[in-house]
Amino acid sequence: MKHRVMKTAAFLLCLSALALAQDVNSFAKRITVKKLPNGLTIVLCERPEAPVFSFFTMVDAGSAQDPMGQTGMAHMFEHMAFKGTDKIGTTDYATEKTALAKVEVAYSGYMKERDKTVGRDEARLKQLEKDWKDAIAAADKFVKSNEFGKIIEQNGGEDMNANTAEDETNYHYSLPENRLELWAYLESERFLHPVMREFYKERNVVIEERRLRTDSNPIGRLIEQFTAAAFEAHPYHRPGVGWMADLNSFSATEAQQFFDKYYVPANMVVAIAGDIKSAVAMPILEKYFGRLPARPQPDELTTVEPPQNSERKVVLKEHSQPLYIEGYHRPDYRSKDDAIYDAITDLMSEGRTSRLYRSLVRDKKIASFSAGFSGLPACV
Repeated sequence: MKHRVMKTAAFLLCLSALALAQDVNSFAKRITVKKLPNGLTIVLCERPEAPVFSFFTMVDAGSAQDPMGQTGMAHMFEHMAFKGTDKIGTTDYATEKTALAKVEVAYSGYMKERDKTVGRDEARLKQLEKDWKDAIAAADKFVKSNEFGKIIEQNGGEDMNANTAEDETNYHYSLPENRLELWAYLESERFLHPVMREFYKERNVVIEERRLRTDSNPIGRLIEQFTAAAFEAHPYHRPGVGWMADLNSFSATEAQQFFDKYYVPANMVVAIAGDIKSAVAMPILEKYFGRLPARPQPDELTTVEPPQNSERKVVLKEHSQPLYIEGYHRPDYRSKDDAIYDAITDLMSEGRTSRLYRSLVRDKKIASFSAGFSGLPACV
């Protein structure tokens, strides 16, 4: 009897493995990948369970690519990508374009005077600031606020959002399946004809975001200082939201330069999953995303973090509950040992049965919560 049970168990295990293999093979058959002549990669996944589709546009540029003196720029352009195009978000783009150019000229003059360390003329500075703000007001007269988002919502769009990480910027939302061509037009158009409208207004939004998440948040301040200490040379030591001085300085002209360098087709992947047929969807995507002009892919060279040869410690005195963070450098996700770090994370800190939780929270009762993760601040 025992022998028969073991044989049955082995048979069930084989059936389970076979079913898994069939499911993986079935899933693979629903995937289509194509690289367009301009270098952009498209990934399609047919999932007809519901008459909708979702997309994910990934740009291989994040806060690690922020230029020196322009921390927060990748995140700033993420905000600008929702401001419309030369056709969406404006009442008269030809006139608005001229007005926006005047804003940049006025801002440049203001910044030259503001940043003088010797001989700054305060009266002149005040006048230049007024000229700049007057130019902004003149350009704002042509703005149709939030028109890009309104078009998406009026067509059944859901969960419109984006995020900027250390190594990438991502855009995503969902639409009914019969809006595929509208989406392809909108998504390609905002990267074909971006407009830096309401830039300084949106920059103030980002400044408030920093104040909320970092400057007014003890945990945010600690994590920022922890990361800055953990990486001395690599760009990861800079905050993704940006330093306040940089946020108060960089311009719409510099945002356009960042876009021109990193938002190139060869640096982008567009993935779509839902009630679509690849044979129908791919020609539509080729039609619209193929319009993006091919440009050289930016160099991936970045500063190599030197070995850490001593302990680094950061202590912040705050009016908050005590918080302790401890970190160790590890190889990036391309290492053959990457999975080992995931296993260590699970053993040490995943759930109430983990070693950290049992030791610190359950047994010693010196912490109310414990957690661990492998990948801060990013994956490279």
